[in-house]
Amino acid sequence: MVKRIVVVNDKMQKGYRYRLSAPTGRNFDPEFRPELTPQEMLALGIFCGKYMTDTRKEFPASWFAKAKLAPSKPDCSLNYFGVSASQPLSVWREKGWIHPDDPRGWFQWYCRYYMGRRMEEEDRRQIKRWKAIRRHVRQIERNCEPGDFTCRRRQRQALLHWAYDSRRI
Repeated sequence: MVKRIVVVNDKMQKGYRYRLSAPTGRNFDPEFRPELTPQEMLALGIFCGKYMTDTRKEFPASWFAKAKLAPSKPDCSLNYFGVSASQPLSVWREKGWIHPDDPRGWFQWYCRYYMGRRMEEEDRRQIKRWKAIRRHVRQIERNCEPGDFTCRRRQRQALLHWAYDSRRI
């Protein structure tokens, strides 16, 4: 594989560079088994349609072909479960969850990881966080009838934000 350099110029990063060292969508850490690709997540409806609206140049056009994106302000009706399930970025910053290379948070890390960027220490940290979200799967399994998408909609939407397919529960 030819290692490619990606240069990012969007609203949150100017001149940020990273190297793709793994094939797109492959060679994931064995402990990281997301159920949804970034493209699938965007098509289902996540983050009230306001995530990645200015990052189209960084990622494949196919990711945005069916993406549910809001043209101006957030529109939570675009989310698969029709509810908001996000905390403001300011909360993520306060809690120390944001890495300087990924100022938008976990989903930005996942998109870049999916594309083939690898950062050993940060990848380990983010995969640990992804695994911890699994507790929400257990809560839905314990408290909802299988396939009842009206049960715990906010939790189900949050799981979609973390690449867990809560439609399967």
